[in-house]
Amino acid sequence: MTGSDIPTTSATVGDRQLNVSVRGADDGLTLVFHPGTPAPPVRWDGLDAAARERGLRLISYARPGYSGSTRIADRSVADAAADTAAVLDELGISEFVTVGHSGGGPHALACARLLPERCLAATSLAGVAPFDGDGLDWLDGMADENVEEFGMVLRPENELRTYLLQQLAGYATVTADDIAAALGGLVSDVDQASLTGELADMMARSLRSAAADGLDGWVDDDRAFVSEWGFDLASIETPVAVWQGRHDRMVPFAHGEVAEFACCVGRVR
Repeated sequence: MTGSDIPTTSATVGDRQLNVSVRGADDGLTLVFHPGTPAPPVRWDGLDAAARERGLRLISYARPGYSGSTRIADRSVADAAADTAAVLDELGISEFVTVGHSGGGPHALACARLLPERCLAATSLAGVAPFDGDGLDWLDGMADENVEEFGMVLRPENELRTYLLQQLAGYATVTADDIAAALGGLVSDVDQASLTGELADMMARSLRSAAADGLDGWVDDDRAFVSEWGFDLASIETPVAVWQGRHDRMVPFAHGEVAEFACCVGRVR
């Protein structure tokens, strides 16, 4: 059983399975949405409605280790491109655009770099930058919770798992009413003011789904972020938009500045 609360189908990648959701318009240009961390795809009515209004077919898949998608230990960010291609191949789709939110941001950029003939454009929305980004103090500006989490990422995996298990337990029953409190210092006053209504409900369901899925996806996401991504941002020639919040305590504004500069370098060479 998986934690996802939306109907899913599956795609086969070699001897692996990926859990896939298809929503939005029945045809038209495909938008591949990469969820954050820890987050399997969940129903987001606002996103679904926006896709339908624009005639977009909305596809998300659970990265390996989430929601029944077969785990790949030590996967890299770059692996998302091959998985995205496999999902689209199974659905008979050639071209697409992509958006990645937070932990999904790097995976959208992987598609832009590694699937240039298929990926028409990409957006990183509050996405993390490479751990070795030029001039970037990767942890600077993050809330204490994230500093502690990524400090554990650099330690043996069993120590990271012990830490994340404690965090995950607190998400198992989280509701829209207490989502801001559950996230603690990770959300600024600006974020707390926005965490209401549908957005709060979606985020609470996302964290409950992550808790139901177990630790594998979260562990592997975290370790992929601080490892070699498998591609260079400066080699991206596909159009890329980078959106970052100045008050973001999960992924500080400097991450967006570094990613945007690196992507621009690739386009103006």
